[in-house]
Amino acid sequence: MENFAVNVPMYTAVPFLLMLLSIAVFPLFWNHFWEKNKNKLIVAIVLSVPIVIYLLSAGLGERLFETILFDYIPFIILLGALFTITGGIFLDGDIEAKPSVNVVFMIIGAVFASFMGTTGAAMLLIRALIHTNKERKYKVHTILFFIGIVANCGGLLTPLGDPPLFMMYLRGAHFTWFLKLLPEWFVTNLLLIIIYFLVDTYYHKKEPKTAIEADRRVIRPIKISGKINFIWLIGVVLAVAFLNEQYLPFIKSSHYYKFIRECVILTMAVFSLMFTTKITRESNNFTWEPIKEVGYLFLGIFITMVPCLLYLEYNAKSLGVILPQQFYYYTGLLSSFLDNTPTAVTFHSLALGLGIQSGNLV
Repeated sequence: MENFAVNVPMYTAVPFLLMLLSIAVFPLFWNHFWEKNKNKLIVAIVLSVPIVIYLLSAGLGERLFETILFDYIPFIILLGALFTITGGIFLDGDIEAKPSVNVVFMIIGAVFASFMGTTGAAMLLIRALIHTNKERKYKVHTILFFIGIVANCGGLLTPLGDPPLFMMYLRGAHFTWFLKLLPEWFVTNLLLIIIYFLVDTYYHKKEPKTAIEADRRVIRPIKISGKINFIWLIGVVLAVAFLNEQYLPFIKSSHYYKFIRECVILTMAVFSLMFTTKITRESNNFTWEPIKEVGYLFLGIFITMVPCLLYLEYNAKSLGVILPQQFYYYTGLLSSFLDNTPTAVTFHSLALGLGIQSGNLV
């Protein structure tokens, strides 16, 4: 997208801050209200309307249009496709819950997360992991480490791994650039898995004899239903990897050619719906509510974020954030309590304002 470099008043950031605050606070204090997706949509619309009015009246409608068309739509298409495809793969079974077995779950999840998304990998493995460990008394730590390894640290090696990486891909980062993070991915996940193995070994030794006997007595082999969805998943990976301007130079002539990729991704999702049996999705307790929630919330986030990005691009040099270590620590700090996608996009805009070219920036 074009760098508009337009100064906007700071008060236009208020809806964006309220949007993020609502995501953080409403589940804690108004959970009954927040659990309904229609209420999330209402909040997103209420906070977005003032921004839409301001941008249109200030002659910045083009930036709003580009954000929705070239950021939000590809973003939600990818997440929706991955959600649809991984929701058609059902992994079930109950094997002996030894520390070594649980470690295998963690390793598989850490690898899969980079190619089917952290959410997709977690959806695929969590049910079998829970069933495997259901006879054990001490198992909370297993779920916590699973969240840390599979749902967070695993998705680092491709843009499909986590939404912030895909947003950087949309802004010019090459698909293969993220493979440079292989050493960091390996060391981080290795340390977490080693720590988990030691913790799980400790708790496994504390398990009551009756729990160990029950675990060994109730054995069901791991079975996979909906294996055809791995074909559609590979299709999505290949679409993101190769249907871009690095491999198809003609795409540079028009931003709209980028939607060739989105069309292929949508086709893979449609194939998943066509060729996955109803019983497989029912076994997965598959519903559209989670992706609706993501779609509604991020619609509000993407719209209300536009003035913030404009402000950062214009005022970047006066904010004092210029060193790589500042970007590193500030993004880590904000991602710890805000969503990491708007954090990544915000600091990307800040870097653009410092004069760093988008194609060379991750």
